[in-house]
Parts: sequence; structure tokens; C-alpha cells
Amino acid sequence: MTMSVPENISGSGGKDEESEDESEILEESPCGRWQKRREQVSQGNVPGIESAYLAMDTEEGVEVVWNEVQFSDKKVFKSFEERIREMFENLMQVEHPNIVKFHKYWLDMSESRARVIFITEYMSSGSLKQFLKKTKKNHKTMNVKAWKRWCTQILSALSYLHSCDPPIIHGNLTCDTIFIQHNGLIKIGSVWHRLFVNVFAEAIHGNVHQHRDEVRNQHFFAPEYGTAGDDYAIDIFSFGICALEMAVLEIQANGDTAVSKEAIDHAGQSLEDPLMREFIQSCVRTEAKTRPTAHDLLFHRVLFEVHSLKLLAAHCFINNQYLLPENCVDEKTKSFDPNGIMAEINHCDRPGVHLKYSHVSPLELDKFLEDVKNGIYPLMNFASQRPHPIPRALSLSQEQMETVKTPTPEPQETETRKVVQIHCNLEANEEGTRSHLSLFLKMDDRLHRQLSCDVLPSDSPKDLASELVHHAFISEEDFEKLACFLEDALCKHWSGTSTSPTAMAVMY
Repeated sequence: MTMSVPENISGSGGKDEESEDESEILEESPCGRWQKRREQVSQGNVPGIESAYLAMDTEEGVEVVWNEVQFSDKKVFKSFEERIREMFENLMQVEHPNIVKFHKYWLDMSESRARVIFITEYMSSGSLKQFLKKTKKNHKTMNVKAWKRWCTQILSALSYLHSCDPPIIHGNLTCDTIFIQHNGLIKIGSVWHRLFVNVFAEAIHGNVHQHRDEVRNQHFFAPEYGTAGDDYAIDIFSFGICALEMAVLEIQANGDTAVSKEAIDHAGQSLEDPLMREFIQSCVRTEAKTRPTAHDLLFHRVLFEVHSLKLLAAHCFINNQYLLPENCVDEKTKSFDPNGIMAEINHCDRPGVHLKYSHVSPLELDKFLEDVKNGIYPLMNFASQRPHPIPRALSLSQEQMETVKTPTPEPQETETRKVVQIHCNLEANEEGTRSHLSLFLKMDDRLHRQLSCDVLPSDSPKDLASELVHHAFISEEDFEKLACFLEDALCKHWSGTSTSPTAMAVMY
């Protein structure tokens, strides 16, 4: 998932002729959606990919990258086919805002060739390495605010990969495999690197090797890289070097030789901010076990600097977004007075705390809310929990439920926490045939759950509560309590004729 700026590979001729040649369609995907062009893009440190072209997504109308992996012969390809499909199917499940999107893949065994073709997101603004070079060339320095935001985004992606089951180790994180989108969003690519090197090194036609051997990128790899015991800590080491290069723009090396440990130490000591220095040094420790995890680094003091009131307001908005109209942030921020108070805390013995709309721009607000939604800024050091959809069976009547032939799977675990507060919101649709139930449960450990589903007048409160116990959303001890609450709420709601929302809350 690694892409960079287009390379100029055209021959002589006028500008118009060159443009026409590059936009010529060479090949189409079997489904006709993806169209391969002649214009090639530089991949940079991706094993086995000898050719990568710009392509057009005819459905979305955007440019993508057409990647090709050539296999040595059909027999070898056939022996790997099942593993190839399994690997690419898994890669298609990787979904994170800071990871280059993997769109589609297919196998081609036409005539004498055997290849895998896969489509990835095109990062038009190039790699982080290119950005740092341009910044240094213009005698600029890296903005600290941008450095913090970029570190947070990279760590968010690594935390996601390392928390997958089984964990995904990147294994090739350098400034060449981190990319910048046109809107400033950072994305990491080459997520398939370790799989290709470890699984298909002998089968892929071309130069597939451990990129640690490349002199210019040698300093990105941890001392234990490539040994039997290496794990996600190698990504943390690589991230530390990336963070250092982002801070100083370039780690000086002597000519064409590799960047030495002394050069890395010197660059780290040149940082004026002691927190930034300590943050990076913790990542590049020689002993892998002493390096922090990506999740831990997200809460380091140098990155985690969010006003408690701002964070609380953002979580409140995200947790109740289902009650608000779409694009409400956009609309509200346009109409509000910049000096208007967004949120406040009043104190009897000292001045209160105020958060005004002028304290943050709409663009920054959108990005901040997106980060909160992705769990980058959780409350109480726990990732914010998104609403869990209540199983569809909850919206069926008793008669309908009896006709469902598919058995309900057994839950993997049971809930042991107690419910200390219940809040629900019921809103009827225009026809009044069904209503949307939004349920908020505050647990005894001060975390909470949000659940939602459509309900009919024939739905039984006890059936709803029973399903919640079955799917481990509440403990069995809370069954009667929740059933009574739902019965009261539904009774009051269905007895009214208004389509306006009905809200109820109770504290235990």
C-alpha cells in the first residue's frame, strides 16, 4: 500500500503527446472498474512489485495505484494460490483512517504469465521523506503542532495493527513508507511487506530481499530485526527514528554510508524539548522489551495535551451523535458567534472555565472529533466505545422470532459489571409503525454502553432484556431491573400519539 509521486517515464515529444501517452488505457480489471494507465509511480521499498501504474477507479472517479507482482512460473504460483488468496483477503479487512486503503485484488494466469494484481489508494502528495527534504531545502523547520499530530496518527495506525488478531507487524516502517494526503492526513503503507518477504520470497519473480540491507534506510531497523524473537517492538523502534527525522528533518550521515548510532544520539540530544527527547529515546532503546507499546505512546505527555473540558465535550458529542442531524457540526459552527461559549464549568469559590467557539477552527474541530471517534483521545485511559448494534432479532415479534431458523450463537463471555444508571430515548417514525430505541447504560466502573435498535408495539420488554443478557451487554442480575425499566418506557411511549422523542432516565 505504498505509493509516491508519479515518475516521468515518457520519451521525447511534446507535452500534449506525452500526456496522451501516459493517460492511454493499457488494461482493465475483469470487472471493468479499474483502468490501468501507462504512467508509472515509484513504489519505494516494496518487495516483489516491479511495476506500479496509475489507474482510474471508474465508479468513484478517482486515481488509484495498480500494483503487479510477477511470479516465476505457473506451477509455483499454483502451489501458493491458496495462501495468496488468504493473505489478500485478510489485507482487505485492514481498515483505518491512517493506513493506505487496500481496495481490490485478483489473480491473472493468462497465457504464460502468472501474477497478482491489487489496487491501492493513491497518495498524491508523496512520501514523508519527500516532504522533509523539501522543508529542509526551503530552510524551514518542522512545526511542533504538526509533529505531534503526525506522531499521533502514525501511532494510532500501529496500535490498530498490533491489536489485530493475530497482530500485524509492519516490518518496513520508514519515512519512505509513510505518506501524506492532500488534506494533511498521514497514512502508512507497505503493510503487506513482511508477509511478502517471509512467505513469497522465493516464488516472486524479481528482487525480493530484506530491505535492512539498503544503506540509506538501515538506521530505521531495530537491532533484533529479522531474528526469530522479533515482534511489534521493531515497529516502535522504526517509529522512533521516523519521529526523530520529522523533528530534525534529516539525520546527518557521512556521505553515502549508513546513519550511525552516534548520529542518531546526536540528533536526539539536539532537541530542545526534554519531553520530545525522552519520548523518542524510549522508542529506540536497544532492549526490545523496554520499549513502550504504540498504545502507551499515545498517552505520553508530549502528545496527550487536551483540555479536559474540550475532551469531555467531544466525547459527549460522539456518544450522542445518533440523536443529532447529519452535518450538524458544519451547520452550527457557521451560524454561531465566535465569542459564544461552547461549554463551561462554574465554580463557587473561583472563576469558571469557558470554552468558546473561537478557541478552535471548524476544520480542527472536525479532525479532533474524528480522532476522538477513532479512540485516540479516550476518557480515563480507555478507548471510547462506539454504540453496539442490538441484534436484529430484538426487533422481531415473538411469532417472527419463532420462525427464525438460524440458531443464535452462544456469547463468548458474560457481563459481570452492574448497571448504575439507565437512560433511553424513543422516537417514532413518521408512519408510527415502529420506533427507534436508543439505550444508554452507565456501568459501575464508570464506563458505559450505548445500544440501539428499532422496536415494534408487539416487542416484549422481557425479550429485549433477555437478549441483552444473552449477548453479554448486561449481567443476569440486571435482567429484572432493565425489563421493568423498558416496560415502563415503552408503555408511556406507545400510549402517546406524538412522534416527538420520549426520554427516560433512572439512577440505581
